[in-house]
Amino acid sequence: MTRIVAGQAGGRTLAVPPRGTRPTSERVREALFSRLEHVVGLDGARVLDLYAGSGALGLEAASRGAQLVVLVEHDRAAAQVCRANAASTGLAQRVRVVADRVERFLDGGTDRFDLVLVDPPYAVDGDALDAVLTRAADLLEEDGWLVVERSTRSPGPSWPAGLTAESDRRYGETHLWFARR
Repeated sequence: MTRIVAGQAGGRTLAVPPRGTRPTSERVREALFSRLEHVVGLDGARVLDLYAGSGALGLEAASRGAQLVVLVEHDRAAAQVCRANAASTGLAQRVRVVADRVERFLDGGTDRFDLVLVDPPYAVDGDALDAVLTRAADLLEEDGWLVVERSTRSPGPSWPAGLTAESDRRYGETHLWFARR
């Protein structure tokens, strides 16, 4: 069972797409958002969640006060689950779901964000991830943060120019990397 950890929708259960996603565990989301509330301040933030899956990361941000959350998910069934989760948690008014490839969304993106969350499928290789990070960095506000979630078996991201690696954390099989513009 996947649920929102804290905030306005804390405790609400989230649906998970039937295949192709691996929602971030509650333990990892709790640790991640505790850190983000300290360094970013989510109240009023604009958040971009790439490879959204069930939308758990972005919806957690909305529950904790983000003003706008954009969930980008290529798989149409998963994007529909994101929409349903936004509605069932009462967060739909602050959440926009984009059913498109992350790369295409980033190529046309003009909005600016305080926080970008990148949790690609494990099959996305390092070069493809680096290309996504370069495009995503262009959408970050000054002092904005970018977080990458990968398996502990995956290599760390290559941060593009303009981003400074801040830290990384491991939680079981999950590795989080943090960078700031």
